[in-house]
Amino acid sequence: MPYIVFLPHKIILPNGAKIIAKTGDTILDSALKNNIKIEHACEKSCACTTCHCIIKKGFTSLSKCLEKEEDTLDKAWQVEEKSRLSCQAKIGKKNIIVKIPNYSTNYNK
Repeated sequence: MPYIVFLPHKIILPNGAKIIAKTGDTILDSALKNNIKIEHACEKSCACTTCHCIIKKGFTSLSKCLEKEEDTLDKAWQVEEKSRLSCQAKIGKKNIIVKIPNYSTNYNK
């Protein structure tokens, strides 16, 4: 089974984490199963950007980014070439390294 390394985030995950993930699960579902509380204001419906993450390693092993996700990512803060919505990006068979941005557009506030 692949693993996900989450780089440290000063609020969500100060020490970072390394978790085992199930192929086919999303990054968000894997994180939540391991008590990593990534925001997801739209309840995984690809309607907001609160679960935005940046893939530092293993980007090509994730599921394809669909047009709806790309359109939604256009609204995110700190978007990079290898940005994904963690609610949409399904884990492949390779390990990945994920950075959670410092800021997100939070529709709950």
